[in-house]
Formats: sequence, C-alpha cells, structure tokens
Amino acid sequence: MREDQFRNKIYWFTFLFSILVIWVHSYNSELFLGQTEAAALIYRLEHWLGDTVAQISVPGFFMISAYLFYRNFTWERLWPKWNSRIRSVLVPFILWNSLYYLGYVIASRIPYVADVVGKGVVPFSWFTAVDAILHYTYNYVFWYLYQLILLILLTPLIYSILKNRYLGGVVLVWMLWGINDRVSLNPLNLDALFYYSVAAYGAIHEKAMVERWDKKTALAGLLFFAAAIGIRYGSWRFSQTVLAVVVFRALVPVSLWLMVDGRHLLEARSWMKHNFFLYATHFAMVRFINKAAAMVLPISTYLPLVIYLLMPVAVTVLSFYIGGFLRKTAPRVWMVLNGGR
Repeated sequence: MREDQFRNKIYWFTFLFSILVIWVHSYNSELFLGQTEAAALIYRLEHWLGDTVAQISVPGFFMISAYLFYRNFTWERLWPKWNSRIRSVLVPFILWNSLYYLGYVIASRIPYVADVVGKGVVPFSWFTAVDAILHYTYNYVFWYLYQLILLILLTPLIYSILKNRYLGGVVLVWMLWGINDRVSLNPLNLDALFYYSVAAYGAIHEKAMVERWDKKTALAGLLFFAAAIGIRYGSWRFSQTVLAVVVFRALVPVSLWLMVDGRHLLEARSWMKHNFFLYATHFAMVRFINKAAAMVLPISTYLPLVIYLLMPVAVTVLSFYIGGFLRKTAPRVWMVLNGGR
C-alpha cells in the first residue's frame, strides 16, 4: 500500500470512529419519553448500537494515535514527536476545555438557553476555570485526550518495553490480567494503555502486515472478527466481564483494518477530514439538539430513535460548515482549534 493510500485509509477509519462516537453520546429515550415502557424499548435499541457497536470507536482512536506515533519511531524522534503532540493534543486540550467552560458560564446566564443547558448557574472563578481545564469538567469527551496525553508522556517507558518483541508480548498479556483483576493505575486507565500498546506493538513489529493487504491479512482479519463476535455473543457469563468487553472492543477495529483493502478505497472527501474538530464539537451539538428537540417537538414513541439515528448526519454537517467558516475567516484560529491538522 502506497503512503497516500495508507493516509487515505486513516481518514476513512477516523471518520468511521467519529460517526460511531457521536452515537455513544446521543442517548435520548428518557429525555423524550421519561420513565415509560416506550422509553425502555428505545433505550434498548439505542444502547445496543451505542454500547456494543459504537464503543469500538474509542479503542480505534487510541490505536490509530499509537500507530501513527510509533510508526518508524526511534529515540532520535522522541522530541520531535513530543513537540508535534504539544500542538496537536495538549494545546487543543487546554483551549477546548477553556472554551467549553466559558460557553457554559455564558449559557447558564441566558434565559431559556440556561434551561436547555441544565447546569444551573456555572460559577465564574479562577479555581473553577482551572479545575474545568485540568479535569475536562464541562467537556466530558476529552477524557480521551487526557488519557492520550498521559500515554504520550509515558513514551520512553512504553517503547523501552515494547521494542523487545517477547517482553512486549508478555506485558500485553499482563495488561489483560490486570484488566481482568481490575488493577488500578489511576489516573491512567489500564484499558486505554492496552489499546494504545497493542497498536504501538503493531507499529514496531508488524508494520509489514498492517500496511499491506492480501488474502492472508484479510483472513486474519476475518478470524479476529469471528473471535470478537464469539466473545461478545458466546458464553453469557464471560461476555459480561470487563476482560471480554475490552478484548471485543480491541479486536473489532483490528479486524476491520485487516479486512479492508486500502488500495481500493475512494479518496476521502474534505468533510471526512475534519475529525478532530468534529470530535471536539459533537458533544455540545448533541446535547443541544436533543434537549431543544425534547422541549419543542411533540411526544412520539419513535421520534427519539429517528433523531438518534440521524444525529451523526446532523452533527457532521454542522461541524463541517462551522469549521469551513472558521477556516476561511480565521485560518489561524482554525489551525489551533483543529490541532494544526
């Protein structure tokens, strides 16, 4: 696979994960229908899609981030890699958390809008601001960037272990044991470390397999996918364990990557390449659309499900046009908000 084909495949997969993560945060059955039997039915349908299918998005994001970081990695590239992640991860983390905090401060003081926000009057103080920035208080989805920052800082340790094929394999197995026993590495999530390390291991030792496509890789992907389905829908008792959930969520992105031939993917469109901006803005859009719709639209049993299913389309369109406006009118602001992408 050529470099341009590899990059195009990355765009396709990050766009797919972006669409899925919108469904993770779009649950709305109780908001529209309250505690009713109809709400319970919609709840089950939405949570099957959001909790089973769409939850592969976060492991997918961790894996893509790790693979790109450790692809062709050497010790000499550590500082350049860290420097680039300051612009693409750390600065946007601080900026977006600040913007979300200020947005909630302002919105909580505007009549009617405050009712939609539903946070009461958000305090405006240095202490609250610092807490909101460091702990993503008003931008919940940035827990992912918080974990990613920790993982990037651990690069020397991660690379020192994983560059040895056998030691790295043993440590990956140890992580699974730790996940099964609910070992805490607070503030780092062990499952995030596992997803990230799996892809880093692949970048260091299995680049040839990851970046080519043939019948063998497709077959491997199919077997991984079958294993994932077996874990999810096999033994009910095991499928409910944390270990089974983590392994399922790791296997599906890996299997999809191996099965898809990147050489024959259509070129990703421009609206498929704003994935960081889409990730950063989708939570506020989803919350506002759901709450505003619940306040003004008539009650209907299947209306929340329709809104839920169409939410990725609505949010993608809004994000694309808002991003396009910023890119044209304030290109420097756009570059910072989009992490230099």
